[in-house]
Amino acid sequence: MSRAENNADYKDAIGDDEIDTGVERRSFVVDMALRGQRLDKALVLHADEFSRSHLQGLIERGLVSVDGAPARTASQRLRLGQRVEVALEPTDESRAFMPEAMALAVVYEDEHLLVIDKPAGLVVHPAPGHWRGTLMNGVLAHHGGATLLPRAGIVHRLDKDTSGLMVVAKTLPAMTALVCAIAAREIRREYLALAHGEVAPEPFSITASIGRDPVSRIRMAVLASGRTARTDVRRLAFAAGVSAVECRLHTGRTHQIRVHLASRGHPLVADLLYGGACALGLDRQALHAARLGLTHPVEGRLLVFEAPLPADLRSAWHQVAGR
Repeated sequence: MSRAENNADYKDAIGDDEIDTGVERRSFVVDMALRGQRLDKALVLHADEFSRSHLQGLIERGLVSVDGAPARTASQRLRLGQRVEVALEPTDESRAFMPEAMALAVVYEDEHLLVIDKPAGLVVHPAPGHWRGTLMNGVLAHHGGATLLPRAGIVHRLDKDTSGLMVVAKTLPAMTALVCAIAAREIRREYLALAHGEVAPEPFSITASIGRDPVSRIRMAVLASGRTARTDVRRLAFAAGVSAVECRLHTGRTHQIRVHLASRGHPLVADLLYGGACALGLDRQALHAARLGLTHPVEGRLLVFEAPLPADLRSAWHQVAGR
């Protein structure tokens, strides 16, 4: 809901607001203060809950009229006495946090929490380019209480093309407890991955700080100035130049397993962002959150969950590990 909808006095001053199929219509008459102003700048003064770029987009889509005719350009200069009308469609971002029914693979659910087996290709949080159809939208549709929680109760995430287990809180006490457990590294998260090259046969840990790549903003990198990160790695099999590995996270940095293994010369299969080539029939990074262990945030009992490899990764895994 916009500030204008919350503020009755503001709406009265504008004069002609109404709600029509979810889109607010607003109008004003050009006075001496607006005379000669650009149209987009005048709109900002009368709809300051929206960005100028969003209002310019409304002009481009024909949702703004001047004296009953569609506005020509954002730079159009206004004349005294002209009447401007605008259909204030909400921003993509504001529409992102809406329930969307979707089939969620629910592994476990009670009144406090939800454990989901996320498929590859599903984005967890709304973001530019992915405002709709995210896991958050699905969680909001799954249970009404999610609307009352920050991020709908999602306390950690998986990359879009990583599959596997995620825990979601359904109440604020459960969310608080889960966030604290993650910060204290009390939640056990184990992944299965396929990595290029022959990973060392003996189990080892990678402790290397991770931060935003200074060259490419879409990548992360091992940086001395980054945040502390640790991944335990155990090789399970090796064949045809690819290692099947099990990774345990002690921290949860963005792209952590992908970055750590790539830094050792073992990018994940099909992880193009970090140098992994497509192989074994895979066209997405070979990473799956296979096991999740936690203490129930309210009841205190130990919960352990496992998610089998999805079909694409199972086929690739069989080619390396034979099982």
